[in-house]
Amino acid sequence: MAGVDSQGLLQIAMNVKDINRAVAFYRDVLGLPFLFQAGNLAFFDLGGVRLMLDIPENPRFDHPGSPLYFRVADIHAGHAHLVSHGVQMEPEGAHIVHKDATMELWMTFFEDGEGNLLALASEVPLAK
Repeated sequence: MAGVDSQGLLQIAMNVKDINRAVAFYRDVLGLPFLFQAGNLAFFDLGGVRLMLDIPENPRFDHPGSPLYFRVADIHAGHAHLVSHGVQMEPEGAHIVHKDATMELWMTFFEDGEGNLLALASEVPLAK
């Protein structure tokens, strides 16, 4: 039996309460490339995958979003940028969550002002 022939992930939906406040956060604070807005929907480009912000009108879709982990080259600079924009970061700050022989995986967590948990993540290669 053949599969669905998936060609990758097209879009991720993230529920918000205030579309204008959410657009300002994702566009102006996170710096995500804004694509367009249509009523209570706003779309951003995440490296070829669309992020759709939505005020859900159907109770079936009204639930917290899954955390989004944004890959960054310099987690400390990303953390400092968010703090400088008044984003409340979780107390542990940027920290190592995994280390192996080739890299360290660093993360730092924060909310988007809409109740959604987000993270910056950085895979830092270890010197050989």
